[in-house]
Amino acid sequence: TGTEASEPAATGTPGSTGATAGSAPRTGAATTPATEDTTTSTTTSATESAATPAAEGGGWPDVAGDTALTIHIPEANPLMQVDVPAHVTVLYPFLNTSRFSPATHTDLADLFAAHAPFTLSFTGFRRYPGVLYLPPDPDAPVRALTKCLTERWPEAVPYRGIFTPPLDPHLTLANHEGPDTYEAAYDALESRLAPHLPLVSRVDTVRLIVTDGPGTGWRTLRTYRLGSGGQ
Repeated sequence: TGTEASEPAATGTPGSTGATAGSAPRTGAATTPATEDTTTSTTTSATESAATPAAEGGGWPDVAGDTALTIHIPEANPLMQVDVPAHVTVLYPFLNTSRFSPATHTDLADLFAAHAPFTLSFTGFRRYPGVLYLPPDPDAPVRALTKCLTERWPEAVPYRGIFTPPLDPHLTLANHEGPDTYEAAYDALESRLAPHLPLVSRVDTVRLIVTDGPGTGWRTLRTYRLGSGGQ
């Protein structure tokens, strides 16, 4: 039921954009093809703000055993300006490992086996306030995985319900600039990274990653195959 794996922990939070409050997502400059809370009682519109608790100093309320499901995009690793492997989040957070049943891994393996592998392309930049990211094309296969997961485990609410609707599938490249500096900084960063686009990645696995608590990063717990033979 999935492949057990372990690797050095990566810092950062898989679901966090690290953005600051501000305007709607912005399409970046055209690329040059050359050869990426505490839970509150109110929600935030993703089209009005990409603010996260991490940006506000509180950090995401991750505890030991919290998990997420991600698609790793190794082709984008050379572009990363944050200390995590390049990835597109399928569902953050998933269940805490303390809530796993003996059938959890089997159910995940069966769910992913029912979805065929797919190919994602990354051709241009977009921004949330403070964040530079790559949107995957198409994003429908990622959305389909998220939909099936949340239908099977409705308690796993994307981004802890902070964004309504949830953030679009994205590959965060940078989130280190503040509201007063990110436009100019990311203009320069886009110019530097544009020659590396487009990127194309074949997706045939989804990773279950886990954290051992704040400041410990995330590590791969299991890997599930898409398509027949996913067990």
